[in-house]
Amino acid sequence: MKQWIEIAGRRMAYLDEGQGTAVLFGHSYLWDSAMWAPQIEALKGSYRCIVPELWGHGDSDVLPEGGCTLATLARDHLALLDALGADQFVLVGLSIGGMWGVELARMAPARLKGLVLMDSFVGLEPQITCERYLGMLAMIEQTGAISAPLIEQVAPIFFANQPDVALLADFKARLAAWPSEKIATMVAVGRSFVTREDRIEWLAEIAVPALVMTGCEDKARPVLEGYLMAEVLGCPFKEIPAAGHIASLENPVWVNDQLDSFLASL
Repeated sequence: MKQWIEIAGRRMAYLDEGQGTAVLFGHSYLWDSAMWAPQIEALKGSYRCIVPELWGHGDSDVLPEGGCTLATLARDHLALLDALGADQFVLVGLSIGGMWGVELARMAPARLKGLVLMDSFVGLEPQITCERYLGMLAMIEQTGAISAPLIEQVAPIFFANQPDVALLADFKARLAAWPSEKIATMVAVGRSFVTREDRIEWLAEIAVPALVMTGCEDKARPVLEGYLMAEVLGCPFKEIPAAGHIASLENPVWVNDQLDSFLASL
């Protein structure tokens, strides 16, 4: 059941289910906590699954005052962990969830027990995609909505080449229905990761067990990026079969098995 807590003067929505070692799940940009539903169902019998929703996403409020960077997102998620009494945690971050997750790992290294980066990349955004994404965000900002043509461009980026028809349709519908009062926050959060700084070197300093996984057909975060991060982390890299960017929903059984094995090994 969704709950809310005040962080930096705004209400952040989150799920807190199960008991045991705390596992903090970071969802993808343009998604919400429901993206992790299969994982929560599989793991909440043994672990405490904490699943916050980004500002402007799901049922969370608009951004707090003072701008948005991956570091401010990490700070706000750390405040959530503090409020919930989660002194030690494992981080499972997908896409932007991995990007602010590495910032969080840097802020609280003694509290991190393990790190899973899925369909993510903490190096610089390649110039071509950076310019493309910034252009899309500018269009959304100007129109105050995600237009139908833009939805047709954006939605396929998140899925495998032969996407699940129902998943794709649901995602498109949610983009079309994005609340107008949250558009500015959504754009600001988008810019925070598109223009991120290179944190690859930070991975070399992370001393806890780690795992990197990328969907074999991920268009947004190619397999090579995941392999590069795993190399720097000195950890296993796994390609998620039959999955694109939202691997948690596209191949949940395989992802759940990997997460279960990783968490059991800590």
